[in-house]
Amino acid sequence: MQARVIKANIFLLITAAVWGSGFVAQRSGMDYVGPMTYNAARFAIGALSLVPLIWFLTRRGLSGPAPTPAGRSLALRGTLIAGAVLFCGVALQQIGLVQTTAGKAGFITGLYVVLVPFFGMAVGQRPGAGGVLGAALAAAGLYYLSVTEGFALAPGDLWVMVCAVFWAVHVHVLGWLSPRVDCVRLAFGQFAVCSAIHWVAALLTEEISWATLSAGWFPIVYGGIMPVGVAYTLQVVAQKDAPPTHAAVILSLEAVFAALCGWAVLGETMGLRTALGCALMLAGMLLTQLWPARKA
Repeated sequence: MQARVIKANIFLLITAAVWGSGFVAQRSGMDYVGPMTYNAARFAIGALSLVPLIWFLTRRGLSGPAPTPAGRSLALRGTLIAGAVLFCGVALQQIGLVQTTAGKAGFITGLYVVLVPFFGMAVGQRPGAGGVLGAALAAAGLYYLSVTEGFALAPGDLWVMVCAVFWAVHVHVLGWLSPRVDCVRLAFGQFAVCSAIHWVAALLTEEISWATLSAGWFPIVYGGIMPVGVAYTLQVVAQKDAPPTHAAVILSLEAVFAALCGWAVLGETMGLRTALGCALMLAGMLLTQLWPARKA
């Protein structure tokens, strides 16, 4: 069991690193296409990247026993729910990235780490002193990070704040589903559902052309294979052995990787006020998780 937990921790750390780098690709991709088109394309690529793995596991008999009718029903309903929640999170995040930096988006998205234990109250957990203090620190950090001295909130930051709510829900959804269904098929299914909804939204709100998709092929392909195909799949597999609050503290390092990649690749810099906000938010995220919630 200890070895499985260590493996889950490693998978979650890789996920955080890849997600952090993904913010750079997400901002770069929108130099060519709209946010809905970008997400539709990258999640389609992410789903397709899992097809060879599913074929290999099935051929080798490693995908587990054939599910019962009840199991198939659960997998279908779970896939639709996970895909819909994933769509809400990534769509709002991508819209927010139009008007904010990769580094700031990474830290604001990390608010879901504070929200996860509070949402856990629905299943009998109390946030406790650590959760309350962590939320207060995160709120103070968010103020310095996103509210200007004139008390104006950057529009892009607001979109990303709302997306954090859906990320917290998504962590709990995967925490419940992963031990009950085939992880790789769950990952494939949620990517396909997420992509399909994005294509509908893109057709209704954006102009799609092969020329713009071709011009932005690198950030689209990278965003599809790495953050989606690799990282989201590792998250699903890892959460089979890691509870939601445990997973969230490791995934919160995504914010640090996002800031580092934004600085290294996009030349984004942080002033003293922004750096203070990031530090307070990271402290709040970690405190919320390291001072665990208590059972009711």
